[in-house]
Amino acid sequence: MKRILTAIVLIAVVFSLIFWGNQLALIVMSALVALLAAYEYVALTRAGDEVVPAWWLLPAVVLLFVVTYWRPLDSPLPVLSALGLSLLTIVAFREAKNGHLERVLPIAAAGFFGLIYIAYPLTLLPQIEAKENGPTLLIFLMLVVWTGDIAALYVGKAFGKRKLAPALSPNKTQEGALASIAGAVVIAAVLAGVCELFGRRGSTLLHISEPLWQTLLLAALVNIAAQVGDLLESALKRGVGVKDSGAMLPGHGGILDRIDALLVAAPVLWYLLLLKDAAGFGGF
Repeated sequence: MKRILTAIVLIAVVFSLIFWGNQLALIVMSALVALLAAYEYVALTRAGDEVVPAWWLLPAVVLLFVVTYWRPLDSPLPVLSALGLSLLTIVAFREAKNGHLERVLPIAAAGFFGLIYIAYPLTLLPQIEAKENGPTLLIFLMLVVWTGDIAALYVGKAFGKRKLAPALSPNKTQEGALASIAGAVVIAAVLAGVCELFGRRGSTLLHISEPLWQTLLLAALVNIAAQVGDLLESALKRGVGVKDSGAMLPGHGGILDRIDALLVAAPVLWYLLLLKDAAGFGGF
């Protein structure tokens, strides 16, 4: 019951932000989620051998979101580079003073990775929302991730026999992974049908302008990325010997446990949209 109630609240918040919020509200909420996930990430590094300084990572996350809001069309590379170099400098002088230079590279690399892994993907959500049919695009992203996860869970439990990646996640099966892709494609087709129905009634609340085959292909690729994201977070947790990233969400574990798929799915969707534009296939 805790798991269901938590999921209902989270879904309601996400849909409210997409349909009734504004760009600033979406950025603030994305930044808050990124901060909580970054805090859990610091705890994961604490469970391992090298601790990423929270006093660097959390302000760095905030700065990345501020720059994204201030100059949304600019590349974040200069900011990411400056932040990475700042951490390397801090860690190098600190560990040199403590006589542990062998820790410089692991700590600096883990800290910079945390910024790329958590903060950057979440800064893309407001940018995705700002694109053509952006609200529908965000709904598409969430539905593909959520539906795929649910399909994998139930089909995997009922029919799963062949392990997908037992060293990373012993409970995931190949049957569940295929069901996840199928579920994502089906929900994308349903969303496209709903958008067509809205269009016939003259509503612009939900709209997709691309051909159906592109929507279905996009759903399959984004879902595969989401499944990879789930496995990657499992690798991080198993690497430091913890079961959950935290306990912030009743019945669900930590924030990272809930957004792990999204952290890979969102960038992949963004890259695919850029490729569509470059290839002349148009927007979503």
